[in-house]
Order: sequence, then structure tokens, then C-alpha cells
Amino acid sequence: MFALALLSNYLLMHWIYWRELGNTEDVDRLLWYCMGGTVLGARLGHVIFYNPTYYLSNPSKIFAIWEGGLASHGGVLGVLIALYIYQRKASFNYLWILDRAAIAAAFSGSLIRVGNFLNSEIAGTASDVPWAVIFIRIDEIPRHPVQLYEAFSYACISFFLFYCYQRSKTFNLNGRLFAWFLILIFGTRFVLEFFKVNLNNYSHHFWLDTGQLLSIPFILVGYYLLYRARKNS
Repeated sequence: MFALALLSNYLLMHWIYWRELGNTEDVDRLLWYCMGGTVLGARLGHVIFYNPTYYLSNPSKIFAIWEGGLASHGGVLGVLIALYIYQRKASFNYLWILDRAAIAAAFSGSLIRVGNFLNSEIAGTASDVPWAVIFIRIDEIPRHPVQLYEAFSYACISFFLFYCYQRSKTFNLNGRLFAWFLILIFGTRFVLEFFKVNLNNYSHHFWLDTGQLLSIPFILVGYYLLYRARKNS
């Protein structure tokens, strides 16, 4: 599903570049930056946010991606850094690329969560709802298919962002789409964390789990960017 997510990103950004810039020569470079930022950021995010004690004791395992362990919050941060480096050699500003990449990122997140479902990753809490699923790789307990909840939500967010992009009277969106991306994606993540089993190997003293705590700053940044865009319009 990760490969399919990259392909969908490439095709969408190819179309956007052709529509707005009249050429698609730089899309290949964009894809490499995004792929590197996603993988490196997601891995380091998992290491730092979810299991730092283990990796401090086993530093040789930090880049053992094949053993599993990627964090979406870290992946987003990695892409943000990669896009900043990428746009420094481009003819457009940082917010321009963030607004467009947000559409693709939301759809990619949807596909990745489908992959998580197929691989029995990210266990949901036990449930007796009619659509509960038994993940035989985990146990025999019916659980919320929380991966599909996220996949559906992210797909809807992606379509909403694309609709807003299509309806915009000017291509100078000034960070609005990216702001809504942060608010909606991480707001959804915050809510759906209540339906997930907390698999952290360490604990903290907050009643929220790590995924929720990490989502709050992204949501706040989204509201700030939305306020800033409206103030400057």
C-alpha cells in the first residue's frame, strides 16, 4: 500500500504541476524528497516518541526499518522538512507546495491505513459491534477495525481538500488547505486514538496517549495558519 500511496501522490502532483506551472519536470525530484522525508521521519518519530528507552539501549536497531516501527507524526515532520529543502530550489514558496501536498498526503494516509488493516497492525479496542473484526494474527477477540475508520476519514478529508482546491478562485491559497489538513487529520487521529489499544512500551502520567499528545501541537498550528491566512486575505 505504501507503493500505491507513492504512485497516487506522483500522479496527483503531476497533474497539479501541469495545471498550474505548465511543466512537470520537477515532480520526480519532489517524489524522492517526499519518500525520503516520510521514511526517515516516521522511523525517527517511532524511535523518539514511542520507544526511546529500547533504542537508547539498542542503537544498532534505530534504522532497522524492516523490523517494523513507523510513526505518522514523525513522517509528517519529515515531509515538512523535506519539502522545505525541496522548495528552496523552486519558483514557488513553502505554503504553495504545502497546500498541494496536503491533498496527496491525506489520500496516502488513507491507503496506508488500509495496508495496516490487511497486515493486522494498529489493534482496535475490543468491541461487540456488528462490524467488529477478529485479527487472527493478534488474538481471537473481536475488535474495532479502527484502521478502516481512519482510512475512510482520511479519504473524505482528501476529497474535501481537493474540492476546496478546485473551487478556489485563486491559486494563492496562502496555507489554507494545509491548515485544514492539520486540523482535520490530527483531529481525527485524536478522536480515533480512543478506539486503539495502547501498545506503548513505556508509560507517562497523562490520561491521553502518546498519539493524542503529539496530535495537539499539529492541530494548534493548523488553527494558527488558518487565522493567519484569513487575517492576511
